[in-house]
Amino acid sequence: MRDALGAVQSVLVLGGSSDIGVATARRLLGSRAGSVVLAGRRPDALAAAADALRRSGAGDVETVAFDADDTASHGAFVERICGVRDFDVVVLAAGVLGDQDAAEQDPEVAVDVLRTNLLGCASIALHVARRLRTQGHGTLVVLSSVAGERVRRSNFVYGASKAGLDGLALGLGDSLVGSGASVMVVRPGFVHTKMTAGRPPGPLATTAEAVAEAIDDGLRRNREIVWVPGLLRYVMAVLRHVPRPIFRRLPI
Repeated sequence: MRDALGAVQSVLVLGGSSDIGVATARRLLGSRAGSVVLAGRRPDALAAAADALRRSGAGDVETVAFDADDTASHGAFVERICGVRDFDVVVLAAGVLGDQDAAEQDPEVAVDVLRTNLLGCASIALHVARRLRTQGHGTLVVLSSVAGERVRRSNFVYGASKAGLDGLALGLGDSLVGSGASVMVVRPGFVHTKMTAGRPPGPLATTAEAVAEAIDDGLRRNREIVWVPGLLRYVMAVLRHVPRPIFRRLPI
């Protein structure tokens, strides 16, 4: 549970080697000796992320196996990890970018992206939310994307997966009102991370550290939706209403 000043003491990162997830845990705990659990499917990447957090001052860093695609294991995973401790913040950072061209050539590639980003993340989000409701506090931070706000031709498979997750997360947040638990949806634009390495940056590109700062601020202010950078909120308010014949010709 958060301390007397409201500071976060415990964080679970699903997709534990994610640059944004690790940056968020570092930002939330600072130099305080709080606890972090990094959950993911690549032991080597988790170990490197854990070492980085320990060097930044995190007191207790644990790594555990977690596979977003293995939805049958999610219930037992949450019971095992959350059954012995409460978490103030759970960051759902699991996801894949995928290859749009490959997905158009082979629908199975598209299905893999949707399975991870939508089905897998929806499954674990529902299990986590049920646990947060039981413990009576805690925030599930769902990393969505501006790509899901209005799906673009250039990455419609990834965008569709994030649009579905975004909608589910908003509804899930509504279902938790009054329980003490909450959901915060984060909609970053292009973020410079390992996942986007080698890709041309989009407009208003940002960093994992900037996303982490926005998440920290959003938690302090009890936000339900966070845009990173904040200007994207107004950009998308306009783009959302652009007629489709014009929208599909925009270089975005």
